Amino acid sequence: MTDHHHSEHPRHSGYSEQDVQREVTDLQGKSATAARLFDIRRIIGGLFVLYGVIVTIAGLTADDAAIDKAEGVNINLWTGLGMLLLGIFFLVWLKLRPTAPPPPDVEAEEEAGTAPKG
Repeated sequence: MTDHHHSEHPRHSGYSEQDVQREVTDLQGKSATAARLFDIRRIIGGLFVLYGVIVTIAGLTADDAAIDKAEGVNINLWTGLGMLLLGIFFLVWLKLRPTAPPPPDVEAEEEAGTAPKG
């Protein structure tokens, strides 16, 4: 016993192939924008820069008692500078090598099975 309603492709759905392709392209564009916005390098770099600034300021304002406690090393200053450098590295890396979204036309054609056979 088979159900023909689910196995056949309805032709009277109200959506043309162009409508579906346009929707797929719009969703791919939104997805690529979200991927660039939430790139992990941006998040890591931003947090390291933020915390690096805070810890560096704490290191610059450290008193002698705190430095003596760390055996003469201004640990907050050096840690803060290291965090700043790491954060800047991530942000520069993001700037020099941004995420490249795949071309939407090629993916849409592959999904539809209309990719040109070259």
